[in-house]
Amino acid sequence: MTVIARTAYPRFKHRPTIKELTELYSPTPKEIEFVGSCTKSHSGLLRMMVMLKSFQRLGYFPTSDDIPIDVVDHIRSCLKVQETVCAIPTKRNRGIYQQKIRTHLGVKPYDLVAHNLMATALAEAAQSKEHPADLINIAIEELVKERYELPAFSTLDRSAGHARQFANTRLFRRVSRGLTPSERTYLDGLLVADSDDNHVTLALLKAPPQKATLTHMQQLQAKFDQLMSYGDAQRLLTKVPLTKVKSFADQAKAMDIAELRDVKRQKRRTLLLCLLFQAQIKTRDHLVEMFLKRMKTIRNKADRRLVELREQHLKQTEMLLQLLTSIVQLSNETPETAVLGEQVRALLDELGGPAHLLEQCESVKSYNSDNYRPLMWRFYARYRKILFNLVRSLDIHAASQDDTVIRALHFVLEHQEHRGKLLPMDIDLSFAGQAWRQLVIADDDGETMLVRQQLEICVFSYLAQDLKTGDAYVVGSESYADLRAQMLTWEECEPELDTYCEELGFPNTAAGFVELFKTKLTEAALSADQLCHSGEQVSINQEGRPSLKRLPAQPEPPGAEALKAEIIKRMPERSVLDILCNAQHWFNWTRHFGHVSGSEPKFDKPMERYILTTFAYGCNIGPNETARHTRGVITPHMLSYVHRRHIDTPKLEAAVRDIINAYNGLTLPKCWGDGTKVAADGSKFEVYENNLLSEYHIRYGGYGGIGYYHVSDKYIALFTHFIACGVFEAIFILDGLIKNTSDIQPDTLHADTHGQSEPVFGLAMLLGIELLPRIKDWKRCTFYRPSKSAKYDYLEPLFKGVIDWKLIETHWQDLMRMVLSIKAGKVLPSTLLRKLNSYSKKNRLHQALRELGRVGRTIFLLRFVSEPAVRRQITACTNIVETYHHFLDWLHFGKHGMITENDPDEQEKRLKYLDLVASAVIFHNAVDMSLALQQLGKEGYLIDREALATMSPFLVGQLKRFGDFVVDMETVPVPFEQAIELPIDLDEV
Repeated sequence: MTVIARTAYPRFKHRPTIKELTELYSPTPKEIEFVGSCTKSHSGLLRMMVMLKSFQRLGYFPTSDDIPIDVVDHIRSCLKVQETVCAIPTKRNRGIYQQKIRTHLGVKPYDLVAHNLMATALAEAAQSKEHPADLINIAIEELVKERYELPAFSTLDRSAGHARQFANTRLFRRVSRGLTPSERTYLDGLLVADSDDNHVTLALLKAPPQKATLTHMQQLQAKFDQLMSYGDAQRLLTKVPLTKVKSFADQAKAMDIAELRDVKRQKRRTLLLCLLFQAQIKTRDHLVEMFLKRMKTIRNKADRRLVELREQHLKQTEMLLQLLTSIVQLSNETPETAVLGEQVRALLDELGGPAHLLEQCESVKSYNSDNYRPLMWRFYARYRKILFNLVRSLDIHAASQDDTVIRALHFVLEHQEHRGKLLPMDIDLSFAGQAWRQLVIADDDGETMLVRQQLEICVFSYLAQDLKTGDAYVVGSESYADLRAQMLTWEECEPELDTYCEELGFPNTAAGFVELFKTKLTEAALSADQLCHSGEQVSINQEGRPSLKRLPAQPEPPGAEALKAEIIKRMPERSVLDILCNAQHWFNWTRHFGHVSGSEPKFDKPMERYILTTFAYGCNIGPNETARHTRGVITPHMLSYVHRRHIDTPKLEAAVRDIINAYNGLTLPKCWGDGTKVAADGSKFEVYENNLLSEYHIRYGGYGGIGYYHVSDKYIALFTHFIACGVFEAIFILDGLIKNTSDIQPDTLHADTHGQSEPVFGLAMLLGIELLPRIKDWKRCTFYRPSKSAKYDYLEPLFKGVIDWKLIETHWQDLMRMVLSIKAGKVLPSTLLRKLNSYSKKNRLHQALRELGRVGRTIFLLRFVSEPAVRRQITACTNIVETYHHFLDWLHFGKHGMITENDPDEQEKRLKYLDLVASAVIFHNAVDMSLALQQLGKEGYLIDREALATMSPFLVGQLKRFGDFVVDMETVPVPFEQAIELPIDLDEV
């Protein structure tokens, strides 16, 4: 049986609010007239009206016992019917009323025609949908569209189950029949617990990637070779929708060997095949990431070695400088040329002679340049074989007409076994820079040749760059797939173009688009020049260097500390578990959790287990330590089982969304913000060093990953990512707004210096997002003029460049195709920015996006220097997210805050748990604060809005983290709706 709470099947709310009762269940005059014409008594009027309003709300006739007494009492009061009148109709009257209500509303009863219609829709949907709740929702949508009464939920669930089972059985049979005997043996062999190193097992399929060391690269390469020994698994899954493939793979990943052995053979083989296919894709991605990390490490080691050599030759450099100084001094002291020559010659002989000194000069010259490339071989040689094997195992292609790097790669692969120093000049090296060409090209007796060792490093370096920028792609990869195939075609974009442009106020032509932003830049520059002319905001010295005047700190409103103390004094002490339990009473957030198959959980008290699991993983205590504190109520295995089989990242995000939406309905958060602004920033989490995501980060210190948060000006996180330390944070800055599906939809985005770049500004403009980051060293940013002729009275020294409008106009169609693909969900901003944020001379789209971003960043910088309010807003919002980091540190107290998972998917899941716990605490704090304010208002305490605005819901003083972990579902909290009203009017400014 599917959990009804996870579907769209209409049900009564257990405790409807007064607002809901008024809006949903108040009879209209026409409805009273209609029901009055059908009945002859007050009892009939009440009974039929209750049935009518219930049907309007649900789409079916509930039993009398299912109708909340609050609904009946509200309708009774609206009709002014006495309490003694019974609201339950007789069986005969119930049938009469039902027929009249159906006729009045134009709704047909559920019959065989409706059943067949639903079955047809379910059969079609089951071909691509796997989750039972999704199928039930499709059935409901189809019946409502055709104006049919909804049947009982059990009927929908049974029909959806039959359609799903029938579709999957056919699919399992088709896939199983397509397997060869050797392929069946391979899949069956995955369930062997112990085997030799040459045999693929289920554990190997699930094994997360490790750090990019030589040993781990060899192990990952061996794993990929073993996976590919099966062949391309996609061959057998071409007719299976990707959604089902991923669902089947997730089911297989959540099971252990014993559980999979209990599954019927055809289904088991299909699940394992999908898991194998996903493993092949992921392993390709991991191989590319290891390749990129290793080439980056080789380059960094060579760079550090160059610095070390400079320090080692420091004495040699000082000696040569002293020699030069001595020669200059002799020249000043000795006017006669012949005498000077003899003295210089004697000085040179004293230091080893001209030949020796020339040799030292050449040595110092090489070490004092920035050319680390000659030093890369010593760090590359050890990894040469594995890098060749890695690249050879991947199907890499050029993503543009310029395929010189790929052709050079094939040339290098052909000569892998060549042991000579030189190779023939048979390739085009136009992709290589001058520094590389000097190393790679050599003259051998008048013949131009290639230096083999340097050529290999050069080609691999440029291949890594092309893979990062998207100029090269890997067939069968996900993260490094061909970007062109992921985007909509222009023919698919054209029908959506006018609507999107109208929504954002963009002209729907290239010329109009360019003219719009040219006008915006012109007006922004003139306005800022006029505002700054007095020198009160920014001063410019004679050398043209600007200096921004420091904003004075705003004083704290009087009485702020006293108000905070009074509120905290009235807030009750609670444990984190108490808060999760209360949130469950209010929102039933655990309804999103459940078995991976979509069926109801088959263990006792699932709600309590879900709450304890969320607490265990959200506070980072873990299942073992949590179980020790539950008085024997639960075991570690129970918690880990629920975590593995019943909860995943999308379910956690859905639970968080429920809390955010309820929080947005409270009045108190309006005192802190209007929800139109959000700040993004990262916080480091320690993880084990031996995994692919972990990197050493200089800014944060130590190894770890980054929790990247988008926190609303209402003090609640809207979205969370877990990213690697070495990744440029700006790449993910727009994802949070695209993935945010809550009721809080901001349009202004703040970040720190690491959350912005020119391409990010360009993409934000196309998405209609106002990016206002806090740039630490803004003076180094280039201001761009709208035209060469544009001159300014005061800010003239700041402008160093001119916008290339022709480039933007030429690639306008590509830019719109890109942003419409994002809006359609075909590709994420981070996927595009990861490829377009690095400079690519081949990718003209990158250059056009960067040019558009220069427009946006210049407009922002002009506002930044001329408008103090903008700077205050940026500071205020970025301070919120920094405070949020400290709040999370307090909640994530287990294991010293270290995430002890090596699987990137699991690391992301741990952060979602924490997000859920934090959102519940923030919401409950807001409720308790609101109730305290109501109490203060009753006591006659004058509440100042400005003083209240200095507070936040990141309060932890009244929270308890330790002690016995007991889930108390018996104590029912007061309805949170009671906390909505406050004793002050927040609409008054």
